Amino acid sequence: MNIVVCVKQIPDPAAPQSLDASHNLNRSGKLILDEADTYGVEMALQLVDKAGAGEVTVVSMGSAADVAGLRNALAMGAAKAVIVSDDALRGTDALGTAKVLAAVIKRESPDLVLTATESSDGYTGTTPVQLAELLGLPSITFAKSVSIDGTTLKVERQTESGYDEVTAPLPALVTVTAGVVEPRYASFKGIMAAKSKPLEVLSVADLALGDQTGATGARQEITDVVTAESRASGEKYVDEGDGAQRIVGFLESIKVL
Repeated sequence: MNIVVCVKQIPDPAAPQSLDASHNLNRSGKLILDEADTYGVEMALQLVDKAGAGEVTVVSMGSAADVAGLRNALAMGAAKAVIVSDDALRGTDALGTAKVLAAVIKRESPDLVLTATESSDGYTGTTPVQLAELLGLPSITFAKSVSIDGTTLKVERQTESGYDEVTAPLPALVTVTAGVVEPRYASFKGIMAAKSKPLEVLSVADLALGDQTGATGARQEITDVVTAESRASGEKYVDEGDGAQRIVGFLESIKVL
């Protein structure tokens, strides 16, 4: 059972955030593994353990100047990591990101691809299903439970009113929700072992994607960023015996009554 987990290194949420001149998130500081991705890594490790054979590979796109986040995934137990890092990727949109990840995953030929439902610094939620389409794989989103029976994937898919029981043939792509499993803490032994595990850095040229990435290949552009307006304070009244009437009048004005 060979599983690929798509992960993302994001700026430390505890540090002040800022935008660069292109209105993109400034990623020049410390990068950490997105907490949302730790659930996918843990699920993959558990599935491989149950299968009795195989390995977990983490795949990412972004700066390779700081790979502490990827090393964290390796310390948890992943066998190897691959990151696509290239200045030509600046300005890549969600679809372009999916194309990059798909190109890497095709090289790995996994039995299963796991991702988070969305990244904690982007929140588009579109990349996983775009990735599944590019790979030609069935996709199941918002998984709260994942199991494998032979060549069949069984998933409990979270919904607003409960969950659906869904099956699909392998290979497939699944997005997992937070809480699907409890991510393990990396042990000291795991941290030391992670230092010697393979971590491959690729460029856009290595994937032969041409001009499908970066600002040139992007189908959307951030033209401006505006600070959200602060909520105005509510009106205050001193009850002089007419408080009930004022409340009724207000409720009528917003058509509650």
